[in-house]
Amino acid sequence: MNEFNAVINEVKKVVNGKDNEIVTTLLAILTNGNILIEDIPGVGKTTMALAFSRALGLEYGRVQFTPDTLPSDITGFVIYDKESGKMKYRKGAIFCNLFLADELNRTSSRTQAALLEAMEERQVTVEGRSYKLERPFCVIATQNPVGASGTQLLPDSQTDRFTVRISMGYPDNNAELKMLMNRSSRDPLESVKCIVTRERLVEMQNEAAGVFMHDEIAKYIVALISKTRNISLIRRGASPRATISLAAMAKAFAYASGRDFVSPKDVGAVFISTINHRIILSAEAAAQNKSVENVLTAVLECIRPPRI
Repeated sequence: MNEFNAVINEVKKVVNGKDNEIVTTLLAILTNGNILIEDIPGVGKTTMALAFSRALGLEYGRVQFTPDTLPSDITGFVIYDKESGKMKYRKGAIFCNLFLADELNRTSSRTQAALLEAMEERQVTVEGRSYKLERPFCVIATQNPVGASGTQLLPDSQTDRFTVRISMGYPDNNAELKMLMNRSSRDPLESVKCIVTRERLVEMQNEAAGVFMHDEIAKYIVALISKTRNISLIRRGASPRATISLAAMAKAFAYASGRDFVSPKDVGAVFISTINHRIILSAEAAAQNKSVENVLTAVLECIRPPRI
């Protein structure tokens, strides 16, 4: 699809050597979902979010989370207005199209929870009154690896609200050299062009959601998710929300490939990135030195894809 590839190419101007991560992020945006990026500082997480906001023509908002960040910094607050003599609502940073929650796991659980309603229901509630967030809207949250100074685990209920989790990782030598040369004269973000408008992105999201899924593909998705709940290497399997997210990501992958129907390969292509943060491995997996990716690959191999 021309528009999809054009957006990818714009983001690649500033993020080098991370093509799979860029594609996965855009697929999640097409599902109207949220993205969790887990990695060490300085590998381009914030830069990628900025590049997407420019390529997609999105209003960008960012909060650098610290231990003293308050929920009202995110959702807004009600304050007395002397001129009108009434209480007025002041919008928080969440009122944008692409919200970057930078280093989310450095702040308190109470502040993290301020994002839950926005991520799931696309609204925030302040003083008993709900305020809708304008489409398109997505959250890109970054977190430092657990165990890094000043971090804490995200609650499972919040982690499950992210459509995908990706890890940037260190670039290889060629990508790092290209990054260095691109920044020798000017900031490459300045070269990122707006490819689609906000209105067009909403249309693309609707078109992706309308991609046809055969009943056998739906059964295949359910079988994969069910297998994560019935394998000894996994202590806790994926939730029903994961089933919905996997179907949406498979539709987005088919849409980006220029097709109006989902194939089994589409499901397999997005399975690991959609499920990897939603399961907890068992002691048996740890004893066998199995990673989440190893276990999910085994799940894929256990379930025979349908012939459509």
